[in-house]
This record gives sequence, C-alpha cells and structure tokens, in this order.
Amino acid sequence: MLYLEQLKIIYYFCQIILNKNKVMNIKLLFGALLFSTITATAQVATINENFSTFSGASLPQNNWTSNRPSPYALVSPNNFVQAYSSTDIVNPTYIITPELIIINGTQTLKFDSQISTGSFPGAAGTIQVGTVNSAGDASSFVAITTPVALQSTSQTYTYTIPATSAKFIAFKIQPSTIHSAFQIDNVIFAPTSTLAISDNLKPDNIIRFAVNTENTALQFVAKKDPKNIQVYSAAGQKVAEGKLNNQRFDISRLQTGIYYIAIQTAEGTITQSKFIKK
Repeated sequence: MLYLEQLKIIYYFCQIILNKNKVMNIKLLFGALLFSTITATAQVATINENFSTFSGASLPQNNWTSNRPSPYALVSPNNFVQAYSSTDIVNPTYIITPELIIINGTQTLKFDSQISTGSFPGAAGTIQVGTVNSAGDASSFVAITTPVALQSTSQTYTYTIPATSAKFIAFKIQPSTIHSAFQIDNVIFAPTSTLAISDNLKPDNIIRFAVNTENTALQFVAKKDPKNIQVYSAAGQKVAEGKLNNQRFDISRLQTGIYYIAIQTAEGTITQSKFIKK
C-alpha cells in the first residue's frame, strides 16, 4: 500500500515537471515567434543602400521586395537591383523598399537609375516613384512623380517625398520594349537637412522658373541651361519635351491645367516640379 502511495506521489511530481516544461516551451516558442515577427517587419528611419551586402539574385532580400519574381526582378552580381521586361511590355515591375517608420514630408529620396548594359538595341522604359501600403500590395501604388524616360547612362534622381500615411516607397518600372533591363542603385532616403550639399543641387546649379504673364512660356533663371526638359499632364502623359530657347520653354500649345516638369540639369541630375497654366 505504501509502495502504491509512493508511486502516486512520484507520478504527481512528474506531471508538475512536465506541465512546467510545457509552459516553458510555450513561452520560448511564443518569444521566438514574437522575435521573428518583429524582425520580419522591422521598420527603418532612413535608407542608404548600394546592394553590396545582398547575396543571390532573388527578392525579397534585406526587406527589399518586388511584386514579380526573378527574372522580372532580381539583384545583379554587380550590386544593383534590376527589372527585366522579358517579352512582357504591359505589366510594370515594382521594386519596394523596406518599411519606413514615417514619411512626413521632410525627407528626400535620391537614387541612380539607367537602362542596363546588355539590353536589346533601342531598349526603352520609364521609372516612376510612389508609395504602397504594404510590401505585398503593388495595386495600392500612389504616384509621387511623373514617369521619366530612362537613359543608357546612369542618371541621378532627387525628389522630395510628400507626407503620407503609407510606409513603403516603390519604384515603378514600365518597359516599352522587350528584353530590356533597368537598374536602380545607391538609394538614399533621409531628412533633407542631413543630405550633403553634393547630394542636392549646388548653389551654382540651382534652377528657377516661372510662367510668364502671357501664359505662353516658362521663363528660366539658371547659370547653365538644362540638358532636357519634359512636361507631363496631371494624368501622367508626356505633352512637351525640348530645350530652352533664350531661357524660355514654350508652353503655348498646352491647355489650361496643372502640369509636372522633369528637368535634367547640365550635370545630369533630374529634378521635378510643377506649374499651373491659366
């Protein structure tokens, strides 16, 4: 009888130990899951990415994602992200940044982009910057800039990003030719006040313009004429392109409305602004 009671006591203590272990294991499992969740959704305040620490071609990687798998979106061995059209010139590829803590209107985005070497002759496509609500929802894309035609040599693009509740910046790449590749590199997102002067337009290169009183031209003030000027409608359609003529850009054929302008400086930097033709 005593032996039976001893067995019951031993069984009771074994149950306590097992239950404690289960609770501990559950706590450890919960902690691991919580840590994984926090790690997977880690937010960043700034971005300074040249893709040199990426390994392998596939995305997502280092919290950078895309709406399309490789080969449409990939990381090049030459340390840049790339969008490839293959034979699809209808569907755009979105390259999406890590989640940001906040986009409050005081930050600037700067990056380099071009048509990749090895694309078919005559390769063409545009890049447009916007935001998305989540890394997996390219359909929520809201444009910040107008589409800009990419060149065969690297160009630097600098944009002030307006305040938004969205937490992801997206690069929308729209090819217009098959077997064309487009690359993005040296992405910087930081408070405008912290960027070095070399990251913005230097004082000697500042470009100012205004609509003349007749609403027929944009009157520019710049020490060096821009290389090229493109004007887009509010719907994103390119409606004018060309160079200055005596510091003036003709808009006499444009209808009244709001327009966006992409200015390529003499140094190759692309800046954007907007104007209203009355």
